[in-house]
Amino acid sequence: MNNPLIQPDPGLFIWTIVTFLVLLMLLAKFAWKPLLQALEKRQETIRKSLDDAQAAKQELERLQQQSAQIMRQARLDAEAVIDKGRVDAERLGEELRQKAKDEAEGIVRNAGRQIQLETQKAMQQIRQEAVDVSVMIASKLLERHVSKEDNARLIDDTLKQIEASRQ
Repeated sequence: MNNPLIQPDPGLFIWTIVTFLVLLMLLAKFAWKPLLQALEKRQETIRKSLDDAQAAKQELERLQQQSAQIMRQARLDAEAVIDKGRVDAERLGEELRQKAKDEAEGIVRNAGRQIQLETQKAMQQIRQEAVDVSVMIASKLLERHVSKEDNARLIDDTLKQIEASRQ
C-alpha cells in the first residue's frame, strides 16, 4: 500500500508551505488591507450615521419642546385677546346703554319742557279768549264799544286779579 498521497514528500511539503506563504503575503497586501480598510470605512460611516441619528433625535425632541412651548404661548395669547375683546365689548355695551339712557332722559326732559310750553301757550290763549269774551260781554252790557287801550288795560287788570287770586 504505497499511496503517494498518504506518504509525506519533503519537497512537496516545502513547496506547499512556500506557496502558502506567498499566497498569504499576496492576500495580505492586495486583499486583506483593502478589505480591512473598506470595513473600517464602513464602520466609521455607520458610527457617523448613528451619531447623526442621535443628534437628529435630540434636535427633534428640542423642536418638539419648542413647538409645545410656542403652542402654549399661542393659547395664552389667544385667551388674552379673547378676554380683552370680551372686556372691550362689555365696556362698549355699557357705554352704549349709558348713552341711550342719557339720550332718553334728554328726550323726556325736552318733551316735558315742550309740554310745559304748550300748556302755558294754551293757558295764555284761554286767558286771552276769556278776556276777549269778558270784554265783549262787558261792552254789550255797557252797550258801547271799548277802545283798544281800554281793552289792554282791562286785560292786564283781569290777569293781575286772576294771578293774585291764585296765590
